[in-house]
Amino acid sequence: MHHKGLGFWLAKRRLRDPDKPAVIFGDDVLTYGEFADAADRVAAVLWHRGIRKGDAVAYIGENSPQFLQVMFAAAQLGAVFVPVNTRLAPPEMRHVLVDSGARALILDVDFLERAMPGVEAARIAQVIVTGDGSPENPGLARLAAERNAGHTIADVDLDDPAAIIYTSGTTGRPKGAVLSHGNLTWVALNCIVDYDVVSTDVSLMISPLFHVASLGMGALPVVLKGATLVLEKGFEAGRALSLIQRHGITMLSGVPTTYQMLADHPDWGATDLTTLQKLTCGGSAVPTRILNAYEKRGLSFSQGYGMTETSPGATSLSPAMTRAKQGSVGLPHFFTEVRIADENGDMVPRGTVGEIEITGPNVFLGYHGQPEATAEAFTDDGWFRSGDLGYLDADGYLFIADRLKDMIISGGENIYPAEVENLISDIEGISGVAVVGVPDERWGEVPLAVVTLQEGAEVDTAIVRSHLDGLLARYKLPKSVVVVEELPRTASGKVRKADLRARFERG
Repeated sequence: MHHKGLGFWLAKRRLRDPDKPAVIFGDDVLTYGEFADAADRVAAVLWHRGIRKGDAVAYIGENSPQFLQVMFAAAQLGAVFVPVNTRLAPPEMRHVLVDSGARALILDVDFLERAMPGVEAARIAQVIVTGDGSPENPGLARLAAERNAGHTIADVDLDDPAAIIYTSGTTGRPKGAVLSHGNLTWVALNCIVDYDVVSTDVSLMISPLFHVASLGMGALPVVLKGATLVLEKGFEAGRALSLIQRHGITMLSGVPTTYQMLADHPDWGATDLTTLQKLTCGGSAVPTRILNAYEKRGLSFSQGYGMTETSPGATSLSPAMTRAKQGSVGLPHFFTEVRIADENGDMVPRGTVGEIEITGPNVFLGYHGQPEATAEAFTDDGWFRSGDLGYLDADGYLFIADRLKDMIISGGENIYPAEVENLISDIEGISGVAVVGVPDERWGEVPLAVVTLQEGAEVDTAIVRSHLDGLLARYKLPKSVVVVEELPRTASGKVRKADLRARFERG
């Protein structure tokens, strides 16, 4: 019996640092010994509910110790953890639960109603709410308290699946990226090396753990290194600032929007930030106004580029190079490689734009249940085709030139236009639609729907948003709708979205 995956991490930490704070959540402090014991008991609950190696265990909930306990418990059993975005609408949750083949679902009770269509469609027999639950329906905390820590641990190799993280695809249906134990281990090691994570760090997690960046590059490196993680259910700028001062936070991860909201808060100037040493920012480039605000407080950022399929880190830009290489997303992570290819798959010279291709032990296994999509995602020699355009400068720093997939990043959330366009096309009177991202002061960019109408039809923003409400997460809804006489198209009939972005980005 051997276990090479994430499932042995907490047992190792229990041996080394049993009394060291591992997770702080509100007024509760879990030591590594208590954290490991709790995960063991959750694993026992899952085992006695019939969960075995390879079974998918879905989780819908806000940041909490139980989120991580379930993930590590599933890892111990060789089960596959499926974190679900809490902002998804019922049809989207249904797709994730059905597509993943989830055998069990653990969720905060607030999401039960939204998840029920998926529970019924996927015929999930084991549905457990977090917390204590009720006498008639005991929750995970009560069930775990009744279990001993002893349980069966599965044989797990680094190549075995550890998680399925859903990412929107250009076809409009989310695809499940299968991440192995090795993928998540190596991305954590990349972070430890490139972000200089140390055991004395105290990291504040203000982003949702269901995002692969928060999980793979936020929580896991902290646990692997034996540092301390401060969990917040959600982000509120004033409270985050108070926690930085209260706990002596040394590490903070976020997206440009969250960093801007912190700097704009009335308490920003009065908050003691002297313990902060490491700020990491993803989702999109850090605007100059944010760099300036933080540099005035003696702080600078590590920035980066990646995607779910790379667990997610592919490159990182060190704080020392923030200004010298402004606009770049940095160098490949320590155990990762990046190259640029033309449309024929041939490598291009430095400074030439082409498709970004990535390889390394952090690159995913493939798309769950989609062998054809998986094959298309890789080159013949095994490099992942990102679908993004960029170039490497003379020093090997990566610059993003454009997005082949037209993805919109709004407040750190990925939005794929095809998914939104497919639903807008169902609205009576609409003859054509294209969704593009346009700049937004708060969210970085937001979706704009550009539509053409049938003769005599009348459609406006309210009609489109009302139609989409309940079908898509609210952050995916177009902020506005513009009616045009015709959409710009190529000779083959494809919408020229670059033209639309250029036309409407100025407002």
